[in-house]
Amino acid sequence: MKGLYSFIVKPLESRYDNIKKIDNKNLIINTSIENHVFVSKKAVVVSTPAAYATDIKVGDKLYVHHNIFRRFYDVKGREKNSATYFKDDLYFVSLEQIYMYNLNCNLNYCFIKPLNNQSSLYNRKEEPNIGIVKYSNKPLEAAGITPGTLITFTPNSEFEFIIEGERLYCMKSNDIALTHEYQGNEIENNPSWAKSY
Repeated sequence: MKGLYSFIVKPLESRYDNIKKIDNKNLIINTSIENHVFVSKKAVVVSTPAAYATDIKVGDKLYVHHNIFRRFYDVKGREKNSATYFKDDLYFVSLEQIYMYNLNCNLNYCFIKPLNNQSSLYNRKEEPNIGIVKYSNKPLEAAGITPGTLITFTPNSEFEFIIEGERLYCMKSNDIALTHEYQGNEIENNPSWAKSY
């Protein structure tokens, strides 16, 4: 079974990431299906497209768009699967909806570590629009923007992922506006709750 232009995937664990483990007990932190924050973004490849060759293989772990596994209520209040649903917990995913495979960034996506705010002038925990590149991509690396580069990104271009117990922002390469000299005193903002996912 192969899609012509789409990958067929299944959730890595479940469709929603809404359970947090605390002292060997499971705490359900959200019961609403509409909230995109708690939809799982982790998938496993079941089959690759028939129309083209790709570096992504069957069994690879993916990070995908949050609407792939999302459920919703229609205008009559009936619970529905997303348009990507195929059957039996299998979903179609286009190449553009895959952000990362096996910890390699796909296409022009990259992942950025947010920084703690060190200024007493802001009442925020996080430095706005500044971060350190954690996972780069080939075009960025060709431009000298490699993991560890301190960057400024455009407002509202980031969306949150938890990858390997780290809270990271995913964005496109062209959302990176500036690079900075790395001072060495920057502190990553990785809250303790991120490590429990």
